[in-house]
Parts: sequence; C-alpha cells; structure tokens
Amino acid sequence: MAVLDQIAFFQNRRDDVPNQELASKLVETKDLNGIREIAENLWNKNPAIQSDCIKVLYWTGYLAPELIAGYAEDFLKLLRSRNNRMVWGGMIALSTIAEIVADDIYPGVPEIKKAIENGSVITVDGGVQTLAILASTSDGRCSELFPYLINVLETCRPKSVAQYAEKILVAVNSENKNRYISLLEKRLEDLSGTQITRVKRVIKQANQSEA
Repeated sequence: MAVLDQIAFFQNRRDDVPNQELASKLVETKDLNGIREIAENLWNKNPAIQSDCIKVLYWTGYLAPELIAGYAEDFLKLLRSRNNRMVWGGMIALSTIAEIVADDIYPGVPEIKKAIENGSVITVDGGVQTLAILASTSDGRCSELFPYLINVLETCRPKSVAQYAEKILVAVNSENKNRYISLLEKRLEDLSGTQITRVKRVIKQANQSEA
C-alpha cells in the first residue's frame, strides 16, 4: 500500500488515528521517501488530503523531529494559507523542529508573528511555543523575541496564562527572569484554582533557574 493511501482520508476515517499510526510507522522505519510523499501532498488539490498530510508530519515531528526538519520552508509557507487547518498544522510542525533548525526558521519570525496575531487559538499556542524555543537558542534571539513573548503573556486571556507561562519558561534567563516573574505574579490576580497552582509552579521553576 502506497504511503499516501494510509492517511485517514483514504481509509474513510474522520479521526486522527490512521494519521498517527502512519507517523509512527514512518518514524519506526525512518522512511524518508514516504515522508517526502506526504510532504509533497501538502499542496494536493484536495483540502482533506492536505489536512491529513500536515497532521502526519507534525505527529512525525513529535516523535522524531529530525525526520521532518528539512521541510521548515514548507511549514512557514503554510502560515500564509487561507485554510486555517493548514496554518495551525504548519505552526505545530514548526514548534516540533524549532530547536534543531532554528537558523532556518528564524528568518520567518515576521510570518510567525503575523500568524499569531491573526490566527486561531491553536495557531497562537503553537506560535508562542515556536518563538519561545527560537528565543532559547541564542542570547541575540532571546533579546529580540522575549519582549514580544512577554506582551503575549501580559495581554492573553486568563485561561491561557498558565499554558503560555509554561511554554515561555524555556526562554527565561538571568537577564529577563525578574521581568517574567514579576508579570506572572501580577497575573495571578486574574486567575483561580488550578491556574494559580500551575503559574506558581512555573514561578518556582524560574526562581530556581541558574540560567
């Protein structure tokens, strides 16, 4: 059976299980040709096939990011898609490879920011994670990106504070730690229940960081 035939669409399935199973198989066999076939069909004329293919790729990225690292340019291009599923799928894929191909992704930061500012909740989540990981890869990138991340953390809805705080923690260092902690302590006023517990845990981790 051809690799493409194994995606959910061709299995007459509306769930993600076939895509996840295919990703696992591609990783297990290190099937670079199969991954290339899936990547080529990000541009298939059928939106359902496109959607399944980006899902296969980001599930592959979760398991073995190095296998999809060569498609960073494709994922950045997806951020300009009119299909929202492809935008958030591309952003998730970028977040899985940001650490290992930061040099390839960093020039696309304006596109990532634009997608965050105009995208869905899932797009924003993936975008914050991608930028935080990029920021963690060098002091220069951190200086450039951290103010943007702090602004997102300061202005996001209360229910997103804990999640974004956890994602941004990777970019916290000795230069920005106090600003980060101060903002989180201020935002505790907006939170309740498990959100407070999660944010206090992040504050504790940040305080313990030697970075």
